[in-house]
Amino acid sequence: MIATRVTLDNIVGPYDAIGTGWSYRFTLDATRQVSTGTLEMADSYGFTSMETIHVIDGRQGSPDTVHIIDSGETYEVNEDGDRAARAVAVRVRWRGTTPNATLVPVTPQARRAARKTQGKAGGRGAARAVVVCVRWQWVDEEGSTAADIIKPVDGHYPIGGREWPWCVVTWACACGYTQDWDEGCSCGLTRDGQPATPLAAASHKAGEELRTLVPGVTSALVDLTGPPYICAVFAGDVEIDTADDTGPFDSETLGAADTALRAAYDEPGADEKAAGWELVPDPKSQHLYRITFAPAPQ
Repeated sequence: MIATRVTLDNIVGPYDAIGTGWSYRFTLDATRQVSTGTLEMADSYGFTSMETIHVIDGRQGSPDTVHIIDSGETYEVNEDGDRAARAVAVRVRWRGTTPNATLVPVTPQARRAARKTQGKAGGRGAARAVVVCVRWQWVDEEGSTAADIIKPVDGHYPIGGREWPWCVVTWACACGYTQDWDEGCSCGLTRDGQPATPLAAASHKAGEELRTLVPGVTSALVDLTGPPYICAVFAGDVEIDTADDTGPFDSETLGAADTALRAAYDEPGADEKAAGWELVPDPKSQHLYRITFAPAPQ
C-alpha cells in the first residue's frame, strides 16, 4: 500500500489517502473531508449523478439512533404522479465496542425516530463514527441496495473503487518533469527536497545538463566575477577536463549549464548561500563558489 494524495475528478480535494491498487483508504478525518467534497459535487451536479459519503458521529454506550440522509430531491413513485423524498435511513446501535449500523426503510416511523433521537448520541463513552456511502441513482428502485456501511480496515475507510473518478495528485519537479504524488523523480530529487530558491533550482538544472555527458558529476566551481560561468567540474575529488577538444564536455553542454545559472540571476534576490553554494577561497577571484549537486539516482 502506498501513501499518496488524490482528488475526485480534479474537482474537489486533495485528500491524503492510502492506495491499495483497487481503492483508496482514508483516515476518519480525511473521510470527513471526502464527505464534504462529495456533497459539494452533489449540490453542483445533482444527487442522482453522484455517490456521497456521510459520517454519523456518536459515543459508545449511547442509546440507539436513527438518521435520515436526505438529498432534498424527490422522485415519482406511481403512475398518478405521487412523489416521495429521495432519502436513506440508517439505524445505529452504539452500545457495543463497535457501532452496528443497518439500513432501514424511510417510513414515517423512521422519520419520527430520527427526530426523537436527534442529538441524543451523546454520553461519556468513547467517540465512535459510522461512515455511509449512498448511491443516489438507485435510491428510487424498490429493493435496490442503494447504500453501504463502510467499515474501517486498520483504522482507514475504503471509499470507492475503480469506478470512482479518483485522480492522483501530481507534483512538478525543478527539472521540468511531473510525477505522481507518491513517486520520486528520475533526476534524483524528491517532492520534499525541491530547491527552495530560483538559484537553487538553476543549480540543479545545471547539474542535469552536465550529467547528460558525465553521469558521475558531483560538483562544479562557478566564477561570478562577471556573468556566471562554470570554470571547473568534478566527479568526487577528481577534476574533469572541460576543454572542448580534449574533455568529455562540449561547448553546447557547458553553455547550457551556464545559461541556466545566468537566468537565475535575472530573478530578484539571487542568494548564493540560500542556494547552498559554498564560497571557495581563491587568490585569483573573490567570487568563486562551489555547487554540490544532489546525488544522482542509482
